[in-house]
Amino acid sequence: MDWFFNLMSNHESVAYTVIIYGIVIALGVALGKVKVWGISFGIACVLFTGIAMAHFGFTVNKEIQHFMKEFGLILFVYTIGLQVGPGFFASFQKEGIKLNMLALISVLTCVATVVAIFYITGVDMGTLVGIMSGAVTNTPGLGAAQATLESVQTAQGIENAAENAKQLSTAYAVAYPFGVFGIIIVMLALKGFLKVNVDAEKRLHVWRHSKEQVVINRFTIKVSNPALFGKKLSVIKDTLNFDFTISRINRMGEVILADSATIIHRDDVVLIVANKKENEKFLTLMGESVSIDEYFPDEKEVKYASHRINVTQRPIFTKTLAELDVRRRFGVTITRVYRAGIEFLPSADTKLQFGDTLTVIGDEEHIKLVSKEFGNSKKRLNTPHIAELFMGIVLGVLVGSIPFHIPGIAFPVKLGLAGGPLIVAILISRYGGKFSVTHYVSQSANLMIREIGIVLFLASVGLDAGATFIHTILSGSGLYWMGLGALITLIPLIVTSIIARFSSKLDYLETCGLLAGACTDPPALAFANEMTNSEIPALTYASVYPLTTFLRIMVAQILIVFFL
Repeated sequence: MDWFFNLMSNHESVAYTVIIYGIVIALGVALGKVKVWGISFGIACVLFTGIAMAHFGFTVNKEIQHFMKEFGLILFVYTIGLQVGPGFFASFQKEGIKLNMLALISVLTCVATVVAIFYITGVDMGTLVGIMSGAVTNTPGLGAAQATLESVQTAQGIENAAENAKQLSTAYAVAYPFGVFGIIIVMLALKGFLKVNVDAEKRLHVWRHSKEQVVINRFTIKVSNPALFGKKLSVIKDTLNFDFTISRINRMGEVILADSATIIHRDDVVLIVANKKENEKFLTLMGESVSIDEYFPDEKEVKYASHRINVTQRPIFTKTLAELDVRRRFGVTITRVYRAGIEFLPSADTKLQFGDTLTVIGDEEHIKLVSKEFGNSKKRLNTPHIAELFMGIVLGVLVGSIPFHIPGIAFPVKLGLAGGPLIVAILISRYGGKFSVTHYVSQSANLMIREIGIVLFLASVGLDAGATFIHTILSGSGLYWMGLGALITLIPLIVTSIIARFSSKLDYLETCGLLAGACTDPPALAFANEMTNSEIPALTYASVYPLTTFLRIMVAQILIVFFL
């Protein structure tokens, strides 16, 4: 067994380092799945496992540890940016604007609370930002804050900048547990205080959003409006200006395929596929409803279905949906675009990108034609685009390294290894298609890279903070920091809950999703879904998550730059 003791005592060897990281990550992930009162701490347990290992003397080379931490952070933040990029912009539409304004209020209230504590208590801003990151369970914010603190203090000529940055990890770990439980406490308190009936809230939600539901139906109209005779079918589209399909026409007993250039004749019977709530508009404009069975007897055999197809052909992801005009050419409708983990409603100006998953509604034969044109190649999707991924990371690091001056700040500041890759990834995922840049990373690959990045980062942070963590808790400022973290957790949540419920009139299920999203807290979302037995909180969470993630990362850096 001498070989084993020699291996575990040589803290500089690669083999020892790999073993320690492997144990910390594997054990931490396993512990993160253990539920206490129905709640798990998730991936953050890797941090606490690292702290425990370091406390018992299992440390690793500082330079290797620093590299693993920074590289893990870059991988995590960049893939987060690819995921949230499309939704970041899509969320500023319709209902998403209101939800994101509420999330913004939560973030700003959190900032105001931190600044107030800074002036009242005199605790340095670096420590407070670490506490804040733990209090809102935002790990990317911790990484951004550490990188910014070290960069700022190095620019100021402070010699122990790296050691000061280490304190943020301890502050984060101290505040994190209540950050997880605090949001759940607020959800339960809100339910009890308002005497919420979850079933009634579900019915209220369905009633409020019933107008937004799309029910696709097929019906036939005999054209009797003289103003339409001799005109092209496109005039109906121009007049009504919403999505529908006229796929076929029965003209004097002969069924013909229709497109936008087809001329309308008197007594033509048109077959329309549209949202059911729009039926009356067609009747008002065109004529009277007739039996679909009489004029299109084979329509019963035509199966309209919803299919998901993938964009894998290069000519497709350099064009907009208006240019592709699939509705006129194939008689099908693209109702949703799923990109980088986010689903959104497409518009005529939506430019498709490689790897987009489209929800297409139409008959089976025409969907097959669209699938062939768009590619729908699983093999191409499974081909990893490693070069594009790392070139994006390179660009992100370069952007994050550019110094710029802010009035009132004596030294130049940078976006850093968190801000730069995040912003570049968001822009590439949203606008890459305009320049034929393939940003695509499959959902499973994105999740794998993201999880590898975050566990490397958390393991490194834990191993770095472990030597001082127990001392800070038992004889240092740990309990005091816990109290400050509780304030930073609770005050923004309570303020946001009150505004969301009484001013914005959100139902309870939406409010729970908003609170979880405003704290980027998956365990809290899981609790809300289970408590309400509904996916409604998840929909609200997805609406605010992209913007909140971006703001949490940037705010952590801004506070350090302005208040250090």
